[in-house]
Amino acid sequence: MAKKDAEKKRSWAEPYKIKMVEPVRITTRKERKHALEEAGYNTFLLKSNDVYIDLLTDSGTSAMSDRQWAGMMMGDEAYAGSRNFYHLEEAVREFYGYKHLVPTHQGRAAEHMISKILISEGDIIPGNMYFTTTKLHQELAGGTFVDIIIDEAHDPKSTHPFKGNVNLNKLEDLFKNHGADKIPYVSIATTVNMAGGQPISLSNLKELRKLCNKHGTMIVHDMTRVAENAYMIQNNEAEYSDWSVKEIVLEICNQTDAATMSAKKDALVNIGGFLAVNDDEVFDKARNMVVVYEGLHTYGGMAGRDMEALAIGITESVDYDHIRARVGQVQYLGDKLIDAGIPVVKPIGTHGVFLDAKAFLPQLDQDQLPAQSLAGEIYLDSGVRAMERGLVSAGRNPETGDHNYPRLELVRLTIPRRVYTQAHMDVVAESIEAVYANRNQIAGLKFVYEPEYLRFFQSRFERL
Repeated sequence: MAKKDAEKKRSWAEPYKIKMVEPVRITTRKERKHALEEAGYNTFLLKSNDVYIDLLTDSGTSAMSDRQWAGMMMGDEAYAGSRNFYHLEEAVREFYGYKHLVPTHQGRAAEHMISKILISEGDIIPGNMYFTTTKLHQELAGGTFVDIIIDEAHDPKSTHPFKGNVNLNKLEDLFKNHGADKIPYVSIATTVNMAGGQPISLSNLKELRKLCNKHGTMIVHDMTRVAENAYMIQNNEAEYSDWSVKEIVLEICNQTDAATMSAKKDALVNIGGFLAVNDDEVFDKARNMVVVYEGLHTYGGMAGRDMEALAIGITESVDYDHIRARVGQVQYLGDKLIDAGIPVVKPIGTHGVFLDAKAFLPQLDQDQLPAQSLAGEIYLDSGVRAMERGLVSAGRNPETGDHNYPRLELVRLTIPRRVYTQAHMDVVAESIEAVYANRNQIAGLKFVYEPEYLRFFQSRFERL
């Protein structure tokens, strides 16, 4: 503990050297205005060439290491039995502890398979706050998602250190009201994206395990950012302060029965994912399904070279210096914004800083899409691309067709791993401060096009 306390008092730098650079284009405000209008005020529809600092997502946007690039040259592109699959399988078993591996092209393919396998029409799927693609796959399989996260997760001002925790009383009520046979599994995310990248504690997860054991219910783990969650446990849960990040990651996974992984986040690759399970019957169904939707069970939707890069990335993801710098850069930006009086979700999470758009733009009601509008204004000011996480992302009620109204209306500044320097974070902070100074002049937006599913990706808007 003394070493960690000393580290917190000293400055740190990124634990890597820059070996290659990618030039970026710095646009004028006039160019950005044209680009934003062409994109229908949706930052997902901007061309990357028009973006200066891209904080849209941390999914597939990380910089791979020299070891990963070297591993790419060792790709075995055999259609069946690629040696890279077995390297990946070994890494998943060593670092995550799951018995069986089914590779997929990315995480949502794993969500699709586990939903189709486990969910029947009319089932209830409890979870610690929804995630867009996860919830959609659950609904398409006939289930209904129910939020069982603690109430503090919906309060951006709450400083609870583990806002990803499950309210066990809410879950017990669901078991009483619906019966365990209507709850095929509990869906648990490590670091809850929609709550602001907030972690779940190991003590809460272990209590959840006991409750699920009591009812004979599985826990399916969205482990996209499990290493980041482990780092937060190491720093904020005293019982595990002397454990390594690797040890905590394994302990988290040991509390669960299956996992979906978008390897494009924690595991530091540009494409890839997997479904990992312990149950032999579930694995057999998934192994058959992946052949229909993705590819053979020893490559899924991945090339051999990508599986090799992923196996190496898993190893690098639990390195203490890496994860400390990764989360530290997020917290650096968050602290700068807090010091400037910018309303953000507290405490600062692990993969991005989330602006509280309701507090930022109090003149706009939620139907005027304050988060979508704010993301556009930030881009207009500086070329920094962020994304909306509010009413637009929440979609519509499938039965009534009305908007879902989440309590949180956020703009996510998502930081790619090993890509930007602290100077980039300073530029971002200064831009948001400038937008905040002129916040009273910002108008809302209205929909002019809306797709049926996951509308935040492709919707278009106009200024009110």
